[in-house]
Amino acid sequence: MDGSNRQALMNGADIIVDHLVKQKVPYLFGLCGHGITGFMDAAFKSQNRIRTVSTHHEQTAGHMADAYYKVRGEPVATFTSCGPGSANIVMALAAAMMDSSAFLAITGNVPTGQFNRGPFQETGRHFQGDFPSVVRPYVKRSFQPTRADMVPLAVTQAWDLLTSGRPGPVNLDVPLNVFVEETSVRAEGTATPVINGTPGNPKALSAALDVLLAARQPVIIAGQGVLLGKASEALVAFAERTRIPVVTSPNGKGAIPDRHALAFGAIGRNGAYAANDATKNADVILAIGFSFDDRATSAWLDGYTLSVPPSRLIQIDIDPSEIGRNYPAEFGILGDAKASLEMLVEMAEGRIVGGRDSMAPWLGRLEKGRAVWREYQSGLAESDQMPLRPERLMRALSRAVPEDAVVASDVGVHHNWIIQLMDTLRPRHLIHSWGFAAMGFATSGILGAKLAAPDRPCVAVVGDGSFLMTPHAMATAVEYDIPVVWVVWNNHGYGSIRDIQHGMFGGRELATAFEIQRTGESYSPDFAMMAKSFGVPSHRVTHAGEVEDAIQTAIKANRPYLVEVPVDRDIRPIGTGSWDLPPLPPPEPNFLKALAARGLSI
Repeated sequence: MDGSNRQALMNGADIIVDHLVKQKVPYLFGLCGHGITGFMDAAFKSQNRIRTVSTHHEQTAGHMADAYYKVRGEPVATFTSCGPGSANIVMALAAAMMDSSAFLAITGNVPTGQFNRGPFQETGRHFQGDFPSVVRPYVKRSFQPTRADMVPLAVTQAWDLLTSGRPGPVNLDVPLNVFVEETSVRAEGTATPVINGTPGNPKALSAALDVLLAARQPVIIAGQGVLLGKASEALVAFAERTRIPVVTSPNGKGAIPDRHALAFGAIGRNGAYAANDATKNADVILAIGFSFDDRATSAWLDGYTLSVPPSRLIQIDIDPSEIGRNYPAEFGILGDAKASLEMLVEMAEGRIVGGRDSMAPWLGRLEKGRAVWREYQSGLAESDQMPLRPERLMRALSRAVPEDAVVASDVGVHHNWIIQLMDTLRPRHLIHSWGFAAMGFATSGILGAKLAAPDRPCVAVVGDGSFLMTPHAMATAVEYDIPVVWVVWNNHGYGSIRDIQHGMFGGRELATAFEIQRTGESYSPDFAMMAKSFGVPSHRVTHAGEVEDAIQTAIKANRPYLVEVPVDRDIRPIGTGSWDLPPLPPPEPNFLKALAARGLSI
């Protein structure tokens, strides 16, 4: 008999685990529950082929899987039980979906024989076993095989869909009985993954290049698509050959090293001055893998970050729904970022003679803006006040954290400071939750980042508010000996929302400051003591001069470690762009006024 026709009896859970093993998936992240026990038994039998990491909340498992993909570019899988177990992973699925990050969420459901009878933890009063409707907005697709013989096709299609086209999470929702029921399965080899490697239309790329090379003030905006498409080297090669300045979206930081001569920072509400100056004054913009979201564009307010038109827009994206979505593209080109940039480099070689001296005035203007921006920030970073100025802590991080590290930022006002001031030197040097902005991402996700990059230091910068949402990640780190560092940015509240209240409602503040209600006294848990109760060594910074040493000591310890840093909550990020929450008036950029107050000018 031909080997390809050989069949064997396997239960649904074994089929899924076997497929993951064939795809060389190293980890399963998840939490037990009665609805997922059949799958867990299959994982138990395959412990020598795929490692299970048990978390203390399903959200942590999802954030770990999200961060693993962001760092390594390879998806893993999560497992959660029916009812609240799988509902708890929705936050992480939403965060991954909005950031084009991929993982397979395997969710258990009630047995099919109990559908529509209202069994324990069944989701769905209007349709039986209806967890797929819960996650529909937050996954590329949800598969629900209701018989064991449906599992092989479902898991194959689910896995292939993760990274084909625009990456994203996929759900495989499996009733309990389907995990344990057997079916005949034909032995098959590992399928070849779908490769995203097609450049855009050559004629369109050629015409767009002519427009770009004829421009006096062109700029390239590199979005996260450059990172996802592993196109950073091609981006730098194209920029260097054409002498066109590069800015990034906040979610594209690392697409070009921030210290490159042609790199001018991230754009948008909390972008760098030269970056917003470049994009709002460009005559031609080449946007690659950039979705033009509100925080990256100053909420589409004309003249703050962008003016399209009169700026002419060339937009390259692998997702056709993004092209022309928020701004009219004169050249809308569907294509892979890396392949398209490599083709543009080849085309440019035959059209550029000399060193492109015509770009000198434009680059000179942006270089001056970049230099003044750095001078302004550097002066503030000299302060030794306590609680620390945010600029001082950012300088300490840049000095203490090795250049090969992975830095994960959680969501909060500290995230804005990181976008503004952290020099991101390579792809995925910085990871964060951008589109959905899920608090708890870095606190939990840093564990997945470390498993993805075991030879690199992994440091999470987390606000006190975000850290309090998933502190149980420390227990998982201790249990599985995952040596990560948490730097807790303690400003006694939900600082970013407090700032909005102050700016838009005349200083009226409610429910954003952490304080004892009876006395109005600022309140904070003792994070260092909390860490020690988990078995995590910790240190609380008491004066500015010890910050660098404290962070370096934490990294060198090579074990889970927490550093708590008090930060002045009344110092807000400087504005070079804006943001809009209609009908409230948008805040005006205040950088130039602050510059003048310090005796500096552009």
